[in-house]
Amino acid sequence: MDAVYELLQERPARDLTMEAVAKRANVGKPTLYKWWPSKAALILAMFNERLAGKLEAPVAATAEEAIRAKVRRLIKEFRGLFGKVMADLIAEGQSDPAILQELYESHIRVRRASTVEDIERGKATGEFSAGTNAELLVDAIFAPVYYRHLLRFAPLTEKDGSDLIDQVLLGVRKEPNLSTRKSHRRLRAKAHWRSSE
Repeated sequence: MDAVYELLQERPARDLTMEAVAKRANVGKPTLYKWWPSKAALILAMFNERLAGKLEAPVAATAEEAIRAKVRRLIKEFRGLFGKVMADLIAEGQSDPAILQELYESHIRVRRASTVEDIERGKATGEFSAGTNAELLVDAIFAPVYYRHLLRFAPLTEKDGSDLIDQVLLGVRKEPNLSTRKSHRRLRAKAHWRSSE
């Protein structure tokens, strides 16, 4: 694990070889293959042990605050070795679907389930509309973060993450009741009347 961790800070996963890992770790290649069937499996094992970390639910008063904290954390992680190795694993997984499956099962699935729980809590408290599809909302929020990280066609900052959430949640915020809408219209009309004086 130490050898893989160190080598991936020096080179991309595509340039990492089992020979280089064996040499850095002072072991024979057969020892590596005894435990890991491929280079990608070895990288994934290191990722899960050293980079993925334990899932810690953010302390948040609302579902939206919890989601915002998770997006901020992911964007911060993508700036370091975590982001580099995540991108490398997704790339390796294009020719080895088992890697993508393991990455999903060992890392993404539990985090996705945690965010689904946040959304369901938001629906129960009236923060989000009752018809919100939690699974699709997770996709709508997190897929663009991965999209920007992998394609690198635009920056990925905390502000970008915040703006993304603002936009996505427009479609699921619970509609205010009729009296609230009338009150908002009156306030807007009053503000407009004052500004035209």
